[in-house]
Amino acid sequence: MELARRTDEALDDPSAARIAAVAAELRAVIGKLRRRLCGEGHLGDFTPSQVDALVWLECRGPATVTALARALGVRPQSMGETVAALKEAGVVSGAPDPADRRQTVLSLTQACRDRIEVARVAREDWLFRAIRTKLASAEQEELANGVALLKRLVDL
Repeated sequence: MELARRTDEALDDPSAARIAAVAAELRAVIGKLRRRLCGEGHLGDFTPSQVDALVWLECRGPATVTALARALGVRPQSMGETVAALKEAGVVSGAPDPADRRQTVLSLTQACRDRIEVARVAREDWLFRAIRTKLASAEQEELANGVALLKRLVDL
């Protein structure tokens, strides 16, 4: 019913209709930007589940398979398969948990951290060059202001 309510509101209020159009356009543009950035800084042929696990481990640090599964909302058995593939690819390693030696604590290998950093730099470099060459100085300032607004949206 939320979609119907928003649509009804947009029909009755031109301002709401404009916001709805901006929201749809923003979603589409962010999707295209995300795909473009992924193409610029390719990590390898990992599945979305594997990428999710790598990103989680990079952002939050070492974790057990169970903790990782819980955090990403999947079954431990599924995460076990994901982790096995990541270990085989040499991007994740495991060590005994000092608190519970029956469990293994997973972390990114240095090789994986290096790949992530290279990919991040490539994405940022592409974005820097695109902003610098495609946008005039005043547009660059507008974009900076827009980024500040986007930060406010996501920090609700």
